[in-house]
Amino acid sequence: MLPDTIPFAPVRELAEQIRTRRLSPVELAEIYLDRLESIGPRLGAVVTVMREAALEEARERERELRRGRWRGPLHGIPYGAKDLLATRNAPTTWGAAPYKDQRFDYDATVIRRLREAGAVLVAKLAMIELAGGMGYNEASASFTGPCRTPWNLNYWSGGSSSGPGAAVAAGLVAFAIGSETSGSIITPAAFCGVAGLRPTYGLVSRHGAMALSWTLDKLGPMCRTADDCGLVLAAIAGPDPLDPTTRDVKFSYPFRRRAMPLRRLRIAVMKDSYEKAQREVRENFLRALDVLRRFAAVEMDVALPDFPYGPAVGTIVDAEGASAFRDLIESGRVRELASPQGRVGGYAASLVTAVDYLHAMRMRAPMRRAWAAMFKKYDVLVAPSRSTVAYPLDKPFNQAYPGIAASSPIGASNLVGVPAISVPNGFGQSDLPTGIQFIGPAFSENLLIEVAHRYQQMTAWHERHPKLS
Repeated sequence: MLPDTIPFAPVRELAEQIRTRRLSPVELAEIYLDRLESIGPRLGAVVTVMREAALEEARERERELRRGRWRGPLHGIPYGAKDLLATRNAPTTWGAAPYKDQRFDYDATVIRRLREAGAVLVAKLAMIELAGGMGYNEASASFTGPCRTPWNLNYWSGGSSSGPGAAVAAGLVAFAIGSETSGSIITPAAFCGVAGLRPTYGLVSRHGAMALSWTLDKLGPMCRTADDCGLVLAAIAGPDPLDPTTRDVKFSYPFRRRAMPLRRLRIAVMKDSYEKAQREVRENFLRALDVLRRFAAVEMDVALPDFPYGPAVGTIVDAEGASAFRDLIESGRVRELASPQGRVGGYAASLVTAVDYLHAMRMRAPMRRAWAAMFKKYDVLVAPSRSTVAYPLDKPFNQAYPGIAASSPIGASNLVGVPAISVPNGFGQSDLPTGIQFIGPAFSENLLIEVAHRYQQMTAWHERHPKLS
């Protein structure tokens, strides 16, 4: 493996190099730490570089290899965590000025499980303040400033997992952990040209993660490839007594990978998801469908079950977010937030009535039933990950691309708690990446990874990386 290709190598390749002692965990950690320190500030992607702690962990992983112990495919692999995950040995800022000195004396379950799998935490990564819970309309809604996609530094990397998306794309970490409430993994994955997997609600423990909306929040991997997402998800998934919302569901993804035997899949293209998207987004999506037709039956323009998804998501996030940040709102310290909208959004969210919240929550049961019925007819739903490329830094989001009105299943699929994965499928305006997302029924992560992996085997978009020095 050439030195200049190491930062962009998939986890599977790095793992084999480490397992066979051709690559040292310490050497690999130093490569990523140097990039975090030299490139990270240019992107606004990093909150804390954990050099001392990371090198200590990497040395221990190396000692284990000398003793003949290999923990698995994440042994010695450096990664970054969105800065809403509690870590004992670094601040956990939630991306917000009122919490910039916050520390916890424990690790989030995901952090602990990754350490047990042998992964090496090298950085806490930037995020939109409070994961966007108070509202925002600009890329600078973080106390660390705007995070930039490494494909074009004049454009945003996407939120709220802005740092994880940019860091993976720029080769600052081998993989990252992001979070999603209503689009915060899928969006930066698309804007940065990486793979991002949002798991089924309840598959991954959220113990130690900042709560925005406890009935919607999910943690998931952001990686170079769909295959890498499977390797990481296998390490972090599973029930946790510290998170009572987790389900007793097993997820496995072996290092010695075999293609999943698939009958001819039935893939549904979501109606109105691409027709009014940016021209390049639309064209890239239609070309991607041609690839999918090589191994699946693709049915065009399938309508989602008819429910008011947008208002329901908004009501639930407002009510639960206002509760989660009640102390911050009532203290008045929201005035310290970077976003002008965020400084006042909590007050409006606090006015959501119990009647409205309960009505929105009750609608989720018939939504889930309708989606379950839809997935009896179709195996996978497909749509553009986003209807545009990344937003420019110098414009409010709502002024970035006027006239683009394509709908997205992101909010709806989050409401019903089903998984999705986004992978790159081309480039659009300003040489920015575009993405395609696959959505499946609850706990169908293996199927989604297999479909996305097959697509990536037939294309090469995931093999491109931005030119940074």
